[in-house]
Amino acid sequence: MKTSRRKFLSQAVFAASAFSIVPRHVLGKGFIPPSDQLTKGIIGTGGMGRGHIPYAGTRVVAMCDVDQKNLQMGLDMVEKGVKSFSDYRELIQLPEVDIVHVATPPHWHGLIAADAAKAGKDIWCEKPMTRTIGEGQKLMEAVKQHGRIFRLNTWFRFDANFYGMNTPVRPIKKLVDSGMLGWPLKVTVSKHTGFDWKFYWIGKTDLQAQPVPKELDYDAWLGPAPYKPYHVHRTHGTFRGYWDYDGGALGDMGQHYMDPIQYFLGKDNESPVFIEVDAPLQDEDAVGVFRRITYTYADGCQIVLDGEGKDESVAYIEGSKGKLYKNFKSDIPDMERKLAEFPEPPMQQTDFVDAVKNRKTFALNEQNGHRSCTLVNLGLIAMRVNRNLKFDSVKQEFVGDEEANRYINQPMRAPYSF
Repeated sequence: MKTSRRKFLSQAVFAASAFSIVPRHVLGKGFIPPSDQLTKGIIGTGGMGRGHIPYAGTRVVAMCDVDQKNLQMGLDMVEKGVKSFSDYRELIQLPEVDIVHVATPPHWHGLIAADAAKAGKDIWCEKPMTRTIGEGQKLMEAVKQHGRIFRLNTWFRFDANFYGMNTPVRPIKKLVDSGMLGWPLKVTVSKHTGFDWKFYWIGKTDLQAQPVPKELDYDAWLGPAPYKPYHVHRTHGTFRGYWDYDGGALGDMGQHYMDPIQYFLGKDNESPVFIEVDAPLQDEDAVGVFRRITYTYADGCQIVLDGEGKDESVAYIEGSKGKLYKNFKSDIPDMERKLAEFPEPPMQQTDFVDAVKNRKTFALNEQNGHRSCTLVNLGLIAMRVNRNLKFDSVKQEFVGDEEANRYINQPMRAPYSF
């Protein structure tokens, strides 16, 4: 990487500026573009990157991976002529790329997505959105400053049946808004309410250095993460078990599970003010498990992450007037008939291609995505310091806890920075 990052990105912005997507209404009524398809570059061609190659209204024109085996597997799935790279900065410079899909491990998400925004690209990012709270703040700034459209790839707030509820989130949102359950509410995420905490995502504490495979640029894979000797368990399918790259079970599934809760509780613009943790002492390198994490908002609403699952009869949502259980079952008499009398929640912008073409904010974007990712990171920080924490939702910092605050903005390995 001989070219400086700053010079590289300035060239990228210049190259991309002439190729910004222009809404049809600007070009004039009746204008028909040469193609309705948006072009996409995929950064990270592991399971998630390859799994989202087909997406209606888009076509892949470029791929990037630091592992040549992964890159080739991705190229084998697309038409000939797709450009390939090992340095993501080259891909985001391409003027023919409209959308950048960030499908790397999470320690790269914030930096690549911010660089893509600076290069004039719209962004589709895998979850968790960022590995730290500070990275989320910087990514939001970059997306806003450069006027980009951002999508976070967890879809349950607007699409598909929501795990054990056996219903989309929309009826749950309608029920909460109706007031039939009362207020404040407690939401419990447990195996007994239909959610699987994947505690097999734990790291190993006895790793011995191994030779780096010839097809992998391990230094580039680490990127902004601290240098640690290579071991196969750190990379690819098992990287989630290490603090430097992700956050174990909570990092993997937390945003899937909690973003819809944030939505139906109406918490898209705030964070909890108190985090209680019950977990074993954590290793400095390897992520472990948690028994229970409880988030409390200023108004008394709570989200409980139940890792042990001791209470088999627990309700998914509990309020002063009623309870909602797994499979959308309630103790409110004639709930569904009563619910039909209430208005539907406002519609959301859930077509990403349309959002990009017409410059509309996507339903799950950098703003509300940052708040639900903050839920994940608050829990992970509580696990690491192994104590309860107070959080200032406005300043987005911990109250009177210097150690916890150090996890908000963690240093990046040189020469990487936002």
